[in-house]
Amino acid sequence: MSPILGIWASQNYSRITSSYESIATVTVGSGGSSTINFTSISSDYTHLQLRVIARSDQSSVNQELAVTFNGVTSGYGRHYLRGNGTSASADARGYTDSAYYLPIVTGNSATSNNFGVIVLDILDYKDTNKFKTIRSLAGYDDNGSGQIYLNSTYFGSTNAISSMSITPFGGFNFVQYTHFALYGIKGA
Repeated sequence: MSPILGIWASQNYSRITSSYESIATVTVGSGGSSTINFTSISSDYTHLQLRVIARSDQSSVNQELAVTFNGVTSGYGRHYLRGNGTSASADARGYTDSAYYLPIVTGNSATSNNFGVIVLDILDYKDTNKFKTIRSLAGYDDNGSGQIYLNSTYFGSTNAISSMSITPFGGFNFVQYTHFALYGIKGA
């Protein structure tokens, strides 16, 4: 009898269907773009999530992205773990980076039409009593080669995050069909 009750209970629980709300999306057009900006981010949420499908015109296979919040270019630190199926590496940086270096996406040497993906969570983005914690998961596959990247960082500011700017590291451009979607996450 209990398996039947378990099935019934799992089908009839209260579902939260509006936890994520779309704030803004950007899809890069045929001319490419050197910077993606999200401005006037609403303070109506508890957390933010940025979902990225991206490729740059850099000649190498992989490319980091530089993210700044509120136009601030100092006070970012990070820890990361990167693997490629054969080896892994890890590193940490103190409060010295000029931007949050987002995990890798593909560059122009990757297989044609191959894009990297990133899911980035910005926790407690409007809390003015603490530094901001950011975590991300990213990766790409390039016909058997590729990388996966786990990252956590902090933004050493107690100011609420109201804007973010994203650029390919080294002055390159995002190519056509690169897509950014920013979501607000409601609290429990």
